[in-house]
Amino acid sequence: MRRRRLVPLLALSLTATLAPALATSTASAAPATAPTAAAPSAAGAAAGESALDRYVKQKPQWKRCPEPEAPPEILCATIQVPLDYRKPGGKRIEVAISRIKATGTGKRRGVLLSNPGGPGGPGLYLPLGMAQWLPAAAREKYDLIGFDPRGVGSSTPVTCGLKPEEEDWLRPYKPETFDDDVAWARTVARKCEQKAGAVLPHITTRNTARDMDLIRAILGEKKLNYLGYSYGTYLGAVYTQLFPRRADRFVLDSAVDPEQAWRGMIQWWAWGAEPAFDRWTAWAAERSGTYGLGDTPKKVEAAFWDLVARAEKEPIDLDGQPVTGDDIRIGMRAAVFTPEYATESFVELRNAAAGKAVAPKKLDRFLRPVAPHAANRAAAAPADNMTASFWAVVCGDNSAAWPRNPESYRRDAIEDKGRYPIFGDFASSIKPCAFWDRSVERATKVNNKVGSLVVQNEWDSQTPLPSGQALRRQLKGSKMVTVRGGEGHGIYPSGNPCTDGAIDRYLLTGKLPAKDMTCRATEGSNEQARQNREQDVFPGSPAPERAPDRF
Repeated sequence: MRRRRLVPLLALSLTATLAPALATSTASAAPATAPTAAAPSAAGAAAGESALDRYVKQKPQWKRCPEPEAPPEILCATIQVPLDYRKPGGKRIEVAISRIKATGTGKRRGVLLSNPGGPGGPGLYLPLGMAQWLPAAAREKYDLIGFDPRGVGSSTPVTCGLKPEEEDWLRPYKPETFDDDVAWARTVARKCEQKAGAVLPHITTRNTARDMDLIRAILGEKKLNYLGYSYGTYLGAVYTQLFPRRADRFVLDSAVDPEQAWRGMIQWWAWGAEPAFDRWTAWAAERSGTYGLGDTPKKVEAAFWDLVARAEKEPIDLDGQPVTGDDIRIGMRAAVFTPEYATESFVELRNAAAGKAVAPKKLDRFLRPVAPHAANRAAAAPADNMTASFWAVVCGDNSAAWPRNPESYRRDAIEDKGRYPIFGDFASSIKPCAFWDRSVERATKVNNKVGSLVVQNEWDSQTPLPSGQALRRQLKGSKMVTVRGGEGHGIYPSGNPCTDGAIDRYLLTGKLPAKDMTCRATEGSNEQARQNREQDVFPGSPAPERAPDRF
C-alpha cells in the first residue's frame, strides 16, 4: 500500500480567598454565559463573604488511603467543590486528594500537585511514584499532592452505564459497518445523557483546573507547583491561563496542543504513527540478518501489509483470541514507538500466523481489551468510569470541534485511511461527540507568559513533537527541552542526566533554562522510563507505557 511520506518531526519546527482567583479565571477566556466574578450566597453576603469561602475554609481530614496496600506515608482526604462554578451555592461534588509530606524542616517550598494523564486518569496515588523519582533535595521542599480529577475514580465518579463492548471506540472505517458505528456513537451519547446528563457538562478541563486552584487554597498555599503528563499538560496549561498569578513551577511532560483539543489530537495519533512506522521499517531492514523481515524498508513495509491482508481474510489465533488485520494496525501504532520492540513483536505475530508457538503476553498490544484498564480503576468506581469521564472531557471541552453530520466522519475516515493507513480511519471515524450536547463553556485559548518547562520526546506519536512545540509557542514564558532520539510517551524520570537534570534544577531553583535546549537520548534512558510506566489512560487505546506503578 502506498503511503504518503511525512517530513521529519524535528523539521516542524488561598490563604487568600478564592473569589479573586476565579474572577481572573473567568476573565481569561470567559464564555458569554459565565459571570465575571463569583456570585455571593445570601448567608455569605450577609457576612461579607464570597460564596466560595465556604469551600476555602474546609479542613482536610487526612487518614489512611482506601487502597489496602497503600503505604502509611501517603494519606488521603475528601474535599467538596461546586459542580458548577458559575453557581457555587448549588450542587456539590467530592474530589479525593492525597498527600505525602515534605521530608525537610525549614526548607519547604510548597506543594507539588500532579496529574498522570487521561482524560479520565486517576492520580490519587501518583505521589508514591514521585516520591521515588524526585531527588532528595526536592523531597525536602515539597508536599506531594495527588488527586482524582472530578468525575474520576474516588471523586464522585461518573458513569454512562455502558456495556464493555460499548466502551470499545477503536472502530476502523468499513462501508458495511459504518451505519452500525453511527448507531453505537449515538447510543453512547444517549446513555451518557440519560445516566449523568446533569453532571457530565461540568466534567471539563476548565472545572478541573478550578478544582486545582481550590485545592491550592484549601491547603493554604499562595501558589501552585505542578507536574503533568500527556493530558495533564493541557490541564496545566489551562490552569496557567485561568490563574496566571497562582502558577509557580510547572513541568509539562509530553504535551498536548490546546488548539487541537480534542478531535485534532486524536487525529494526530494517526499523523504521528506514519514517521514512526517509516523509522521502524528502516531499523528492521538494517537488521534483516537477525529478523528476516527484508533488507530494504520497502520490503519490511510489504511484509507488514501482507500480514495485515492475510489476517483480514483469516484472523490469527493468539491463545484463543482472534487477531484481525485491523488489530495489527492498532497494535503497530503503539509498537512503533520503539523500533526494537516493534520488530520483535511483529516477528512473534508472524510466527503465530504460521502456527508456531509464541508467548501471547509479548503480543498484548494486538489484543482487544474486554474491559479497558480495569486494573487502574478505583475499586468503588463504576465499571465504565474512565470511559465516561473520557468522553465528558473530550466531547465537553470543545463541542465545536466535532462535526454534527455523520457523513463528515465518513469522508474524513476514508481520506485519512489513505493518508495515514496505520491509524487514520480509527482516528477520524465517528465518535459519540457527534451527538453530544453543546459545551457549557468555550474551549480555553492558551496564550500567556507564565513560566513553565515543556518536555518532549522526538519520537512520541501520542503527542507528536509539533504538539509540544505548539504548546511552547502558546506559553510564551516557557522553555522547552526536546529529547532528540527520545522514544515513547512520558519522559520524567528517564535516567537521562540531561533531561532529568533540567527538570530537577527547575523544581529546586525555579530557574528555567536560558533558552530552549536539546538533549540526546542516552542508552538505557528510554528503557528505564518504560519500566517505570504503565499504559496511558485513554480508554481502550493502544497507548504507550506511561504513568507510574501504583505501588
